[in-house]
Amino acid sequence: MSAVTLAAGLIAAPGALAAGAAKPTVAEPKASPTPGFASTGVTGDACDDSTVPGWLGLSTGGPTLTAVVGTGTDTATPVGARFTVRDVTGAKEKRAFQGDTTPGAPGLVRIQASGLADGHAYAWNAKAVQGDRHSRPTADCHFRLDLTPPTVAVNSTDFPASGSGAQPVKYAGETGTFTVTGTDPVPAGGAASGVACYQYALAPAGLSVGKHCGDPGTVAAAADGGASVQVKPADWGTNVLAVQAMDNAGNVSQPFSYSFYAPSDPRPKPSTDGDVNGDGVPDILLPDAAGNLQIISAAATTTAPSSAVPAALGPGGTWTGAEVLHRGSTAAHAPVDDLLVRRPGNPGVLYGYRNFAAGNFSGRSPVLVDHPGTGDCYDLDAAPVACPADFADDWSAAGQLVALGNPYAPQRELPVLIAVEHGNLWAYYSSGLSYGSAQQLTTTGTWTGYDLIAPGADAAGNLALWARERATGNLHAYAVPKKADGNLDFTALADPAAGVVPGSFTVEAYPTLGSSGDGNADGAPDLWAVTADRHLVTFSGYTAPKDLGLLG
Repeated sequence: MSAVTLAAGLIAAPGALAAGAAKPTVAEPKASPTPGFASTGVTGDACDDSTVPGWLGLSTGGPTLTAVVGTGTDTATPVGARFTVRDVTGAKEKRAFQGDTTPGAPGLVRIQASGLADGHAYAWNAKAVQGDRHSRPTADCHFRLDLTPPTVAVNSTDFPASGSGAQPVKYAGETGTFTVTGTDPVPAGGAASGVACYQYALAPAGLSVGKHCGDPGTVAAAADGGASVQVKPADWGTNVLAVQAMDNAGNVSQPFSYSFYAPSDPRPKPSTDGDVNGDGVPDILLPDAAGNLQIISAAATTTAPSSAVPAALGPGGTWTGAEVLHRGSTAAHAPVDDLLVRRPGNPGVLYGYRNFAAGNFSGRSPVLVDHPGTGDCYDLDAAPVACPADFADDWSAAGQLVALGNPYAPQRELPVLIAVEHGNLWAYYSSGLSYGSAQQLTTTGTWTGYDLIAPGADAAGNLALWARERATGNLHAYAVPKKADGNLDFTALADPAAGVVPGSFTVEAYPTLGSSGDGNADGAPDLWAVTADRHLVTFSGYTAPKDLGLLG
């Protein structure tokens, strides 16, 4: 027999070191994916006796279980893990699965637990195995299994299904209620996780892979598994609403396509400055993560857009970063806003998007909107004056542009624009699709450091300008009434520090502030904001903030 020589001349028989070595270790038992509840987004492995076990959905080969194993002091012998799964659905638990991983180096090990039953609840643990030595098992972790996708159906009395024989009671351009019903089949001897939420999309938009409950374009299921969604078909004719159910285990149903007819509305439309899609309500226009321009009603209770203008139609192939103005139009089409747009990196050019199809801008190319020339300047009293030496003959000097509104209503015109140029305010007046005159409103150069907001007219037709002082977060409001001669009175804009209103609107809290007009129909314009984490917040006037949720 050979021997192993130790320090100071001692010898030991082979295996003596291993026999006295510390046991292997095991830690971090986890299931993959992590069990949870799709309705709330809460996940966890429930490795105690008090946490309600989450759900796992359908997967190929069964759920994956993992743990981290260590060798103790014996680093020569490979180490693995033994996973044991017990069915705890009924009063008497029983072993449902047991399997060992192939011994190897210490670290993360995994195994798939096969043969588990739909609707059953399970407890499981892992212990390290190294030769003939075992660690103590981990604490029991828990999960429940739902292997059956839910089902979904859709109905609406506002827009009945095509072929049903029922007549629509609403028109294209109006919001309809669609009733969604879903079931999550309960397997024999087990339980179902229950319908968590629904994803929906009105064509041409489609359902998205990887959506989560709470994302834009989803609605939570009620206790009975049903839900109502509000959808506004922009176009008359046949429309298709796609809906997909998700249960708490993350299983999704087959998409349900609900085809319905939206008739053309024969009634004359109200004219509302700020309205892009023709429903008589002002709209908030913001890009989504993909660069599409979302049209969100200023009266909305969520961030779900009523429609979106594809990114490809934006200047440079995206709406991201574009400066988009709207509050009025020419008389060439129905009374809905045209868009005035500046492209990032090209501030000298102003594009005009004519709105001939209630928010669908795909039919026409944008036009270039002229800037007044260097001989078209006027003073605060509307008298002709020489333009300043730094006056540009394009839009490049305007650090900001906002659409104040149309002071000549009911005559249809593009809005008066207000710009900050070299620290001063200028007003630009339109003629058709061009701007032909420029009025210098201030000469003190004190408007640097303010974000302009144009709230539009109140119920009496009075215009105003708001401004956020970036350094302090103070919001200022300035009246812009009409004078007896019909011209606008801009004298309130002489001092930007005047007219402070209650509240704090810091750049850190609200990087973006805007107003599209009167969103809550109380006769006064309302503020809206986008937070640093891309939540849309609406206000009543500039008080009572309401978080509508995450923007798409």
